[in-house]
Amino acid sequence: MDPSRRSVPPFWAATAGLIIAATLSAGAALAAPAGPETPVREAYAITARHLAGAAGKPVTAPWQKPHRDRLMSRELAFLFARDELYQDEAGEMGNLGADPFLGGQDGEVKNLKVSVTAPPAAGKALVTASFRSFKQPVSVRFSMVEEGGAWKIDDIVNRVEGQDYAVRELLSQPYECGSFMKKPCKKP
Repeated sequence: MDPSRRSVPPFWAATAGLIIAATLSAGAALAAPAGPETPVREAYAITARHLAGAAGKPVTAPWQKPHRDRLMSRELAFLFARDELYQDEAGEMGNLGADPFLGGQDGEVKNLKVSVTAPPAAGKALVTASFRSFKQPVSVRFSMVEEGGAWKIDDIVNRVEGQDYAVRELLSQPYECGSFMKKPCKKP
């Protein structure tokens, strides 16, 4: 037998083929794009750490740096940043008076269920987060948009006393003052 032309026994060839196929399919699974619910799940994981205080270390809310630029569309992240800037400059509450992920000023997240309620179409989708907060059912709706190859939160809609409140609309309201308006604020 020519030593340069060794044959591989069929068992080893089949085993090697299975290992290669499993490795390639695992790699493909890892590279699969995240669904529209992924940023919402991540935001609630951050919210849980924020509420718990994460072992004494402060954890910023999902709409604050560094999370908002990763989880939210450019437009929504800009609106949250502007509201935060107003609060810093004016020393007053901005246009958002509650935690949009809790649907209120205070809360807890128990029995969280995140589901895609309108499947992706033309780069948009709807996701709903349902949970219990202080024994009351809460449902928060998220408009999702594909941006830069990833799903981002583009709006958050809370229902309070039968009325829907879109966070984007609230954050788009005018402010009394602010460097972004070229009208300095006077802190109280």
